[in-house]
Amino acid sequence: MDDTTFESLKTALSAGPNNPKLLLVVLHEALARRDEATVAELLDYQAVHACSDPADRRALAQGFSLIGKRERALELLGDDAPESLLERSKLLLALDRKDEAQRAYADAVARNPALEDLELKGVLGAQVREIKRGEGRPALRVISNDDTAQSEINRLIAPPEEKIKFDDVGGLGDVKKQITRKIILPYRKPSLFQRFRRRTGGGILMYGPPGCGKTLLARATAGECDAEFFAVAISDVLDMYIGESERKLHALFEKARSSAPAILFFDELEALAGRRQYAREGTSSKLVSQFLAEMDGFAQNNGGVLILGATNVPWAVDGAFRRPGRFDRMLFVPPPDQPAREQIVAGLLRDRPIAPEVSADFIAKNTSGFSGADLKNLVETAVDEAIEESLEQGRESPVTKTHLMRALKDVKPTTLEWLTTARNHARYSNEAGHYDDVLAFLKKHGKA
Repeated sequence: MDDTTFESLKTALSAGPNNPKLLLVVLHEALARRDEATVAELLDYQAVHACSDPADRRALAQGFSLIGKRERALELLGDDAPESLLERSKLLLALDRKDEAQRAYADAVARNPALEDLELKGVLGAQVREIKRGEGRPALRVISNDDTAQSEINRLIAPPEEKIKFDDVGGLGDVKKQITRKIILPYRKPSLFQRFRRRTGGGILMYGPPGCGKTLLARATAGECDAEFFAVAISDVLDMYIGESERKLHALFEKARSSAPAILFFDELEALAGRRQYAREGTSSKLVSQFLAEMDGFAQNNGGVLILGATNVPWAVDGAFRRPGRFDRMLFVPPPDQPAREQIVAGLLRDRPIAPEVSADFIAKNTSGFSGADLKNLVETAVDEAIEESLEQGRESPVTKTHLMRALKDVKPTTLEWLTTARNHARYSNEAGHYDDVLAFLKKHGKA
């Protein structure tokens, strides 16, 4: 609308101030121009009181907000229309009523997801923190957006879409049997366990060389139990602000408790549960204490919640976690044996162009000490050779025994270093017998 038309409409409204339709036309244009003087003048007209449609009242509310009368604007947004709730959220935020603003925004988006405003959502979730900088220096006021809202909890520990079972995990038959007896049966036969007053849940710590399937086993356990699976990464908990890590950890446990039966899986556990006597900062010790309290604290009820932990360095985990009722069961996840390696390789070769002479049995016999991750690296290295050959020949060249033999020269097992370190701990730091399974494995394979 050009200036001439705008002025003509204002003149017409002055002559007929009781015309609400004309008032709204002029008001919308004044709002678009951010013309506060005109908006203030328009809102004094009697026609304002004749506007009852929710969309019209939102325009009036925007006008009152522009001239600083936010409380009056809120009075006009009493309906439950999603658009009105969104405008209400903005006004409440401007009035520093953040909790109410967050609820109004959440309600608006729940009613109409198309109204989602990421910028507004970020501001609603932001917090102002003061960081002390030493004596004589003023504190810094910093805006951060680390508030762990419920939507963020759901994002951080969202269960994987596709559940897997033990059949999807190659080998590890002995470990699967232990998990079935100690973990899965209490979930499948709850009445029997209740009869014997044996609670479900608790804590299981899986340890072993990297790449041997601890994370995959955790997911498969959840699939066998038909339980919610919440995978927690280190970054989901650790926070630079004092007290935030503990609060996030508590929120994650609360989410699991409300979703029972559930499995809460902590990978790289030593980062959150390391030995307190070696912690350089008091905050690390506080996080460990919070973790312990969440597992068996006086005010907590973890019935139906299984806490699974996985680590490559069990000797770095604080000893308090091994007390009965916490991580009272430790499961050694060893490198796969030959039948397991054959099963893993067969799965890795499936649906690839493979020459007839290639067999999973041949690869399994020549990969002693390889982890599942090492076997994947081996197969993919051979596949890269086949792809390169295919590009040179201009036609598809399948993976051959020659490709695999070349890959075997380049790819070495990564478990040997871990087994050497574990052997020392099992020999000299095994008073409680936690590493008896490691000693048995090393003895069986001639590495003790």
